[in-house]
Order: sequence, then C-alpha cells, then structure tokens
Amino acid sequence: MDQSFPKNGFLFWIGIFVMALLVALDQFTKHLAVLYLKNAPAVPILPGIFELTYLENRGAAFGILQGQNGFLLLTTVVTTVVLVYFYIRIPKQKRYFSMHVLLILLIPGAIGNFIDRWTHNYVIDFFYVRLIDFPVFNVADIYVSVATVLLIFFFCFYYKEEDIDLLLNRLAFWNRKS
Repeated sequence: MDQSFPKNGFLFWIGIFVMALLVALDQFTKHLAVLYLKNAPAVPILPGIFELTYLENRGAAFGILQGQNGFLLLTTVVTTVVLVYFYIRIPKQKRYFSMHVLLILLIPGAIGNFIDRWTHNYVIDFFYVRLIDFPVFNVADIYVSVATVLLIFFFCFYYKEEDIDLLLNRLAFWNRKS
C-alpha cells in the first residue's frame, strides 16, 4: 500500500505557500518587464537566439482569441476553481505527489495571467525565442507549459490504469467520499 502524506495538512499548506510565491515571482517579473522593456528595444540575451522584449497579449496562448478578454477572464476563473478543487481532492498518497506538484504549477500560472487580464485587459509577455520565432511568453506561461508536459509524461509513463481510475473517482463531483 502506498504511504500517505502527513495527516496534519502540512504539505497542503506548503503547496499553497509555494503557489503564492510563484504568483509573486510571475508578477514581479512582469513588473520588471514594464519598467525596463516597455517602449524600449529588445534586449538580446543570446543574440539571434533568445531576447527579452515587451508585448501586450490581448488574446490567449499563441495570440488566439484576440480581444476576448471577458471570455478569457471567465474561462480562467472556471479553470482555476476546477484546479483548486483537484488540488484539494487529489489522494494524499505519495503515488500522487507529482499531481500535487503539477497543480502547484498550473494554479499560479492561471492566476498570474488572470491578474494581468483583470488589471490591464492584456497579459504582459517578454521572453522571446528568436531562433524558432516562438510566440513571446512569460513566467506564468512557463509554469503552465512545464506542468502540461509533465502531466502528459506522468499519464503516459508513470501512472497505471488503476491509478488513473482511483484519481478520477476521487475527483468526481458526484463521489464525495473520502
């Protein structure tokens, strides 16, 4: 039998604290981008490969849904509520620790970009990989991207079918036991 996390909720609250730190880091880097990059030329970090440049993204990932701020705000609220519900309901077994970590990345990613949309009506992006002309992104986007790649990896190579079944049963809204 897989061991459980400590019953006192210590790891749960550590996760909440880490989420708050990650949101603060995202917002701090965006503040720096406004201070030093807005209305300024791009800053090459690795010339021809990677640079810092200021962009106001009025859409979602890769610039889709431009000008749909209300829809994006609503979608982010619903998504964040579902992610928080999952964070609370994920089984407290060591086997599912990776799922807790993924949610600790996903939730601040959603909240960080939500704060921008709410306060500015756009998301502040500033990392640009010139080498492959990748869309400009920010720290919150990194959280979401890393968590998504890891989620795919864990579901393909780590979790077994019975792990996923237990997880889905635990997360089901209609199954409120345990």
